[in-house]
Amino acid sequence: MAEHLTGTVALVTGASSGIGAATGRELARRGAAVALVARRKERLEQLAAEIQGEGGKALVLDTDITDQRQAIDAVERTVAELGRLDTVVNNAGVMLLGPIVDAPTAEWDRMVALNLQGLLYVAHAALPHLLTAADSGPRNVADLVNVSSVAGRRATPNSGVYNLTKFGVNAFTESLRQEVTERHVRVSVVEPGATVTELADHLREEIRETAMRVFTDVEKLEAEDIADAIAYIVTRPRRVAVNEILIRPTEQVR
Repeated sequence: MAEHLTGTVALVTGASSGIGAATGRELARRGAAVALVARRKERLEQLAAEIQGEGGKALVLDTDITDQRQAIDAVERTVAELGRLDTVVNNAGVMLLGPIVDAPTAEWDRMVALNLQGLLYVAHAALPHLLTAADSGPRNVADLVNVSSVAGRRATPNSGVYNLTKFGVNAFTESLRQEVTERHVRVSVVEPGATVTELADHLREEIRETAMRVFTDVEKLEAEDIADAIAYIVTRPRRVAVNEILIRPTEQVR
């Protein structure tokens, strides 16, 4: 039977919508106090009210994690106000697809800043606290889950820099896993396929139609499906480390 998370604290980035919001809800339902991190404060406050209405505990942290000082402050406020940090879900990300030739490089900057640097800043700030949590009750184990993508395993045309960032997330996750797993900090990566989120909303209109056409006849995953996978990872017994989950819609071929 899956372990509960009562007495633990989780921090979730990108928590104002999609996978991040669904993960915040799910971890709270399992007993964790949850720090909700994103830039859209009003969305976070709505989610926090929902969690609290169900008897959970939530802390709103309107934060731009691409600013290292803000990322550090979010982690430090979590520990100061909720008492510890046992679980981090690095979910925040942006997908800006399109050809490499003549691409608006500002889109590349946005993806590198959020998908890579923001993730790194949060991980770096959180690791000392995760190591401390792994040495103490209630579970004597801690988790860092990085949300990547099927795009972190397979490069495709018109996805070059997004592929770059997600391949980087996968490589960083595995390297860090090897460094800290013997200290009972489990480092995992989740790679969703096509999922109903706001990611596609950020695409240029002329790119969106072409990019999404391939999924027209595919029943996409829901954000709750990915949250369920993340919850599975972080509720395993101390002896079990689920290092990687690739999760696609049943009808998604590639």
